[in-house]
Amino acid sequence: MGILERFTLTDHVAVVTGAGRGIGAATAVALAEAGADVLLSARTASQLDRVAEAVRATGRQALVVPADLSDTEAVAALAEAAYDGFGRLDTVVNNVGGTIPNAFLETDVAYLEEAFHFNVSTAHALSVAAVPLMLKGPDDAQRSIVNISSMMGRASGRGYLAYGTAKAALAHWARLAATDLAPRIRVNGIYVGSVMTSALEFVAGQPEMMDQLETKTPLGRVGEAEDIAAAVLYLASRAGQYVTGKVLEVDGGIQQPNLDLGLPDLG
Repeated sequence: MGILERFTLTDHVAVVTGAGRGIGAATAVALAEAGADVLLSARTASQLDRVAEAVRATGRQALVVPADLSDTEAVAALAEAAYDGFGRLDTVVNNVGGTIPNAFLETDVAYLEEAFHFNVSTAHALSVAAVPLMLKGPDDAQRSIVNISSMMGRASGRGYLAYGTAKAALAHWARLAATDLAPRIRVNGIYVGSVMTSALEFVAGQPEMMDQLETKTPLGRVGEAEDIAAAVLYLASRAGQYVTGKVLEVDGGIQQPNLDLGLPDLG
């Protein structure tokens, strides 16, 4: 097998959550370009339909399933929907998640638990539902779960207590699940740096904050969604067949963002 062939996913099936835009959309298209059929899920059907058009333009199939992915039953049901629709399931990309930055004294227990639920419990629910179906596939299939974590799961920054704690848990979940599921299913994650998606819109509209971000990033720019999609493809394909239990840092080399979000201090 040539080296480029290792990056193909011919006739594989993937589920991508949060696939309506940003990293999820770019990932779905990348997997399709590599040869996979893709189930796309997010809350907004119109966004999913646009991504589905891009998937189909590659010659692959797209299955659109709008859902409230904060509902663990709804997200778990995506695994069976993919298997029923395409006859197999090889790859799960747990991309849905996020939490708005918040001041420490405004981060109550409910806020922290909501962050954990949306970023970790949803990924767990889908993965537990997917694993038995993934194991029904061909013996030589590359079975892979990829969690989209964040650099805030390994770094520190004011206002990110709930988000960073949840993303750290999601990253370590990947390490632990990799041990449980080896050798038949590989589980990895990605520490995503500052990527220009809707989550950074509040920064993009403030030149001073954008300058902070670019200055603190050794590569001198914020990332593109395709930068993360390429890493997902590596982890999902045979190119990453000797990688499990790892969390790749795809972040432009940034170590500590320490952006001034204008949050109140303790006085």
